[in-house]
Amino acid sequence: MKGIILFGHGARNAEYIEPFRRIRARVEALQPDTPVEIGFLELTSPPLEASIECLVGRGVKHIRIVPIFFAPGRHVLKDLPQLLANAMERFPGVEFEVAECVGEVDGVIAAMAAHAVACP
Repeated sequence: MKGIILFGHGARNAEYIEPFRRIRARVEALQPDTPVEIGFLELTSPPLEASIECLVGRGVKHIRIVPIFFAPGRHVLKDLPQLLANAMERFPGVEFEVAECVGEVDGVIAAMAAHAVACP
């Protein structure tokens, strides 16, 4: 079974998680048989490690991590690979894949540009 984790930085503001919940709901509507979790690097729960553990506990053997970042900075290039190395040691039977950052996807860029010009 495949699963998806929406991976974000995290923030002290409790409302930070709301867009992640909305994205998760849309992904679940598109792929109702795919378990989707949210995981964060810091400051917000659940941490990425807990999200991985949750999916593995549900029988997921292939996890795609989708960085909800504009571009691959330090957190995606350094922190995420270390977290994945730890997860691969802990869960050797699970395959991990990292999608490109959402901010690099043409459709997302087009949507942001459309929003910028449509704003009053």
